[in-house]
Amino acid sequence: MPYLLLALAISAEVCATTCLKLTDGFSRLLPSLAVATGYVLSFLLLGRALKHIPVSVAYAVWSGAGTAAVAAIGAVAFGEQLGRLQWLGIALVILGVVVLNLRGSH
Repeated sequence: MPYLLLALAISAEVCATTCLKLTDGFSRLLPSLAVATGYVLSFLLLGRALKHIPVSVAYAVWSGAGTAAVAAIGAVAFGEQLGRLQWLGIALVILGVVVLNLRGSH
């Protein structure tokens, strides 16, 4: 259950960050509301997950997975160009999250 909460927190954060691109500097109401709602929901869910998952692991997974997902969404949905080095960086972020979770302290 804690990792489901963490996954939902990541999803909410990714949705909020993706909508941030659509706010046009917070001049569009619906995307702006989606950003605020997504971030509040994300932090609420992350806080609940932290009751059972160490903060070092939870935050690394939350931020790393969110960063990788938003970078991929930016490339696919918004046509943002990522070079090989950027894709390598995303892969390293994911690898770092996996290594943190291999420790087994949770």
